[in-house]
Amino acid sequence: MTSVGKRRLGTAGLEVSSIGLGCMGMTAAYGPAGDEAESIATIRAAFDQGVTLFDTADIYGPFVNEELVGRAVRGLPRDEVVIATKFANVVDEFGPRIDGRPAYVRAACEASLRRLGVDHIDLYFQHRVDPSVPVAETWGAMAELVSDGLVRYLGISEASERSLRAANEVHRVTCGQYEMSMFTREYEMTILPALRDIGAGFMAFSPLGRALLAGGIAPGATFGSDDYRSRMPRFQAENLDHNIRLLEVVRKMAEEKRCTLGQLALAWLLQLGADIVPIPGTKRRAHLLDNLGAVDVEITDADRSRIDAALPVGAAQGARYDERQGRTINR
Repeated sequence: MTSVGKRRLGTAGLEVSSIGLGCMGMTAAYGPAGDEAESIATIRAAFDQGVTLFDTADIYGPFVNEELVGRAVRGLPRDEVVIATKFANVVDEFGPRIDGRPAYVRAACEASLRRLGVDHIDLYFQHRVDPSVPVAETWGAMAELVSDGLVRYLGISEASERSLRAANEVHRVTCGQYEMSMFTREYEMTILPALRDIGAGFMAFSPLGRALLAGGIAPGATFGSDDYRSRMPRFQAENLDHNIRLLEVVRKMAEEKRCTLGQLALAWLLQLGADIVPIPGTKRRAHLLDNLGAVDVEITDADRSRIDAALPVGAAQGARYDERQGRTINR
């Protein structure tokens, strides 16, 4: 396998591996938590293969994912590991909510530092925009974290272009984190150009369409209550079957290239631009190595045209999120 290589997330100076590792699924979201020993071994194997970017958040678990990542990177060269984490999603006795108050920003950061066992966070994201707090106020508090040496770079996730630009007026946005894959292409036309305009990078989460683009979900599949795809319209009944049928062309293309469907999907993203870094998640070393093989797959202009014809913007059926979560994005 070719080295995964390095990329710069925008023009702020942050250099990371061309493919990162999304760690959420190791403890949350997609069914039972993974085996902790295997999860830690996966993170360490990723580092051995040249992966330097590890993505987590305080809400994953909640809290336990940051602790797991902290244990996994302990002992690795700190200046070679880029830890990205996030704040703003809160679940407490009042239920799920978004908190962007300045006082909460600092408290959340300090708690994440303790769980991770580090003295600074490399890339700190506002996970969701709090509609009751102006973005400028939240980002003023985030900028103070940078001034105090607790955080190196700042990012924003699933925000509207207006909020993205408002944040950038307070402190440079190094990176935006948004869902992007062959199934989720809307941001290609909106957020991606805006990020490039302000000199920020694009971190693509769920680049394998929450496993749809890994080819491991069969028509008629159902998901347990501990798997939040069970609540996502895109994975329900007729929507799921329709979306699986959309894969016929790209599945054939993967066979022609003698790569996996997942490798093709990641290679497509990598070749959209050198400022895009996908962060596929996995709990297992075998899947990790398969994902990293994407760096060896070439996507030609003809390939891209075939993919565009088979999976144009809006081709996927069903919303990405349920109604409640859908209200928290693009604010």
